[in-house]
Amino acid sequence: MTDRRYKEHIIEVIVPEGLNVVFGMSHFIKTVEDLYETLVSSSTSLKFGIAFCEASQKRLVRSDGNDQEMIKLAEKAAFDVGCGHSFFIYMRDGFPINVLGRIKQVDEVCRIFCATANSLEVIVAATAQGRGVLGVIDGQIPLGIETDDDKKERVAFLRQIGYKRG
Repeated sequence: MTDRRYKEHIIEVIVPEGLNVVFGMSHFIKTVEDLYETLVSSSTSLKFGIAFCEASQKRLVRSDGNDQEMIKLAEKAAFDVGCGHSFFIYMRDGFPINVLGRIKQVDEVCRIFCATANSLEVIVAATAQGRGVLGVIDGQIPLGIETDDDKKERVAFLRQIGYKRG
């Protein structure tokens, strides 16, 4: 009979000020190349780094990108979390909302756990076979419920940054 016990770990993922991170799950070593092509063709100003945890054979953190700082951050996050077939994309000079649809359309991408500029913790289960993602903590808890003034402020902000409301 197989031992089904596991240990849980909470891994802090560093998201420096002004950067965004996308954390997801994929299924094939070609993920790095396909995500690179998707991101580099989505914007001429986007700076990014990708890291992918290979789940078999050499079991390396595979990486690519067009910005060394972003690549190093993605490699560290992927290595620290250490869950097979997971990937991290760090970006600057662009936002996840502008590339998430394209990332989700990459054939190897199975799931996006989060896309955020907030503080991030990944809850990981470790078994004899390896590690898997149980969930993510993305940011902090709510402090209240939006008022009418808060709604007006939100809509004004969205218009200010170029996202219009109907």
